[in-house]
Amino acid sequence: MGRAVALTAALVILGSVIGLRDRMIGSMLYFPEPGVAVTPERLGLQADDVFVDTEDGVRIHGFWLESPGAGRAILFLHGNAGNASHRLPNAERLRRMGAHVLVLDYRGYGRSEGTPTEAGLYADARAGLAVLTGERGIPEERVVVFGRSLGGAVAVDLAQDRDLAGVILESTFSSLADAGAHHFSRALAPIAGSAYDSAEKIRRARAPILFFHGDRDTIVPYPLGRALFEAAPAPKHFETLAGAGHNDTLEVGGPPYFARIARFLDEVAPR
Repeated sequence: MGRAVALTAALVILGSVIGLRDRMIGSMLYFPEPGVAVTPERLGLQADDVFVDTEDGVRIHGFWLESPGAGRAILFLHGNAGNASHRLPNAERLRRMGAHVLVLDYRGYGRSEGTPTEAGLYADARAGLAVLTGERGIPEERVVVFGRSLGGAVAVDLAQDRDLAGVILESTFSSLADAGAHHFSRALAPIAGSAYDSAEKIRRARAPILFFHGDRDTIVPYPLGRALFEAAPAPKHFETLAGAGHNDTLEVGGPPYFARIARFLDEVAPR
């Protein structure tokens, strides 16, 4: 009886520690903005609302930007702050390359229900991919997943053992522990544990991968992007955005940045 009580107490303590760790990570990692900051109409864009229920019963929202006649699509997974509406201008640039674009809001972001968690974000991405391959009828091998910053970690998880057309990873990290060590201390790595361990997961990616990273990124340092690149299987390409930080890659990259994305799309999912 004594051993059973001790085991129960240990499990309660372990559960409390794990719960505390998850809350700590959540408070430092997720900065969702509810609602819609800017409507497509205000931007002069044609984008339809998409709602989908995830495998664990959370209703999430996204914007669908259709490119008439396109036989390929991009699933866009944004970073840890704001919401999908902030990414609409970027999505429109991608749509003009001849691809449908689905910009997804994770649970707790924008008009999506729920609270963000690592497992939840992965489920959200799977639900977004299912919209493209199921409801929209686009073959998985014609889908490119574009993940930026935290969205890159979500994209890597989604890409495991899938026959996607390609993956674009921008300003993302090798693991949450590595990113935390930069901002805080390596001694705090045990708190992060194996959370968002993209360097381990990316080994199981099958699709070609295009990396972008600014060499002046102080939020996700350049070496973390390089470390993830080194862990990735071929075919892969790394583009250094000289002079770019974390939040100005589009502006600093300019036309060559968008031209490189367009070329990648045509290579992995020809029109």
